[in-house]
Amino acid sequence: MAGHAWLEQHREAINALNVFPVPDGDTGTNMSLTMRAATKEIANSDETAAYIIAEKLSRGALMGARGNSGVILSQILRGMSQGLDQKTTFTAKDLAAALQSSAKLAYRAVIKPVEGTILTVIRECSEASVASAERGSDIAIMLGDTVAAAKAAVAKTPDLLPTLKQAGVVDAGGQGLTMFLEGMWRYARGESLEVSQKAQVDEFAEVHKGNVTIEEEFGYEVVFLLHGEDLNLEEIRDTITAMGGVSTVVAGDNKLLKVHTHTPTPGKILDYGVGLGSLQDINIENLQEQSLRYAAESARERGVVASVNGAHMGSGAATSATAVAEPPSMLTPAEPLSEIGTVAVAAGPGWVQVFESLNVSRIVPGGQTMNPSTQDLLEAVEACPAEKIIILPNNGNVIMSARQVEQLTKKQICVIPTKSMPQGIGALLSFNYDADFATNCATMEHAVQNVQTAEITRAVRTVQIDGINVTEGDIIGLVNDRLVHAGTEMNAVVHDTLARMQAEKYEIITVYYGADVTAEMAEQMAQRIKEQFPAQEIEVVEGGQPFYAYIISAE
Repeated sequence: MAGHAWLEQHREAINALNVFPVPDGDTGTNMSLTMRAATKEIANSDETAAYIIAEKLSRGALMGARGNSGVILSQILRGMSQGLDQKTTFTAKDLAAALQSSAKLAYRAVIKPVEGTILTVIRECSEASVASAERGSDIAIMLGDTVAAAKAAVAKTPDLLPTLKQAGVVDAGGQGLTMFLEGMWRYARGESLEVSQKAQVDEFAEVHKGNVTIEEEFGYEVVFLLHGEDLNLEEIRDTITAMGGVSTVVAGDNKLLKVHTHTPTPGKILDYGVGLGSLQDINIENLQEQSLRYAAESARERGVVASVNGAHMGSGAATSATAVAEPPSMLTPAEPLSEIGTVAVAAGPGWVQVFESLNVSRIVPGGQTMNPSTQDLLEAVEACPAEKIIILPNNGNVIMSARQVEQLTKKQICVIPTKSMPQGIGALLSFNYDADFATNCATMEHAVQNVQTAEITRAVRTVQIDGINVTEGDIIGLVNDRLVHAGTEMNAVVHDTLARMQAEKYEIITVYYGADVTAEMAEQMAQRIKEQFPAQEIEVVEGGQPFYAYIISAE
């Protein structure tokens, strides 16, 4: 679809619209992958009836929804499907009514709707679409009015949400929705869906108001699963990086790893992987040509059919020629100890081992920068032998995807809203094998409130938030997802972050060290923390998480 193609071409600029300068801005990616799952459902379909195509898109988006933005986008498509129910073709008024339905469902999907987000954008542009249709506009003109309203709504999101104004950005989800709608509008007018390299650079500059150094990552995105024996995660990651790989992430254990990197020479990376074991689910994307391919395919294939004064907008849709390698869920070897199953999201081999030691039924790889889809979570749930399942998302951006699972399975589901992996650990430690499902759900949710989480990482851009000046490359500390400190020296940042967390009020401080931290470095950090908090018990655990040097819990 044209909307998907245009969204995909603006994906990285949307990713850059991250309020906090942490390396997990993935709104554009989540929305694009959600749309990819949606369009995959109609790629080979011969259907021309609008309502059938809309139903397929809605189903695909729901299953492939990633992150909060992806879930809301799936609800927008669901609303359009409901609005076009039983309509083989549609008019401008029909589409406007469908967008109104989209706005209602989007708001319902969020427990506490916040203005200044994608919700504001879908509501205001749906209102504009209705007004335009009532004036007698055709679909192309109505979509133009809708896009204009969406852009105006996005522009004012900083005035509605103070955190956006502090960061100097607009809402990423709202911008993503605007690009989706603009792609539809451009296609309806017969305009090009290609974005020049200069336009992409200008867009990044606008996002960052001229304060960004653009790293061109043209080349190839390489993703594969590596099966082997005694695989050394750190060594493999370092070797791939030394071979020219950038944005490299290696996650898993010593027998199964998922590898992701960007490189100008994919053959070298694959040859290296073959030397270590067997490769599966190999996916190679040409980053420079990807946007052009989407545009060409969208122009060549026929899109959703709509009757506009006797003319037809094209039918069918194109998707990427190469499928995205989905992260596999991993079944722990432990035998079921209860009639209640548990599914946890984890990033890093150390975290996987910790969750396995707590008898988690199923682990879904994912977290920051790699949010699992609703389908990933659903498959893990269905793989559990139990009929009552507790899901631990362990990331604030995975909670909404997890909550979609309940409507897709016959099993009884409880989602504990864990926003970090330490909260997931705290919830599991409160699990009572003798208690019933409802009691355990209540107990685990209460336990989450007693866990504080600090995260130490590097800033990916320059910004000022909550009075804290951050320069790209600074070491920053967050407490429960709130930025509290920035500096250039690791020890000082950790010291101040834990002080802001008021770690002295808790009994146990656990230091989970990341993929780029050695055991020796972690032990030295633990000793310094002990000197700062002599009354607390300090534990050190290898987490192996990417991007975050330390994740520290206090409970």
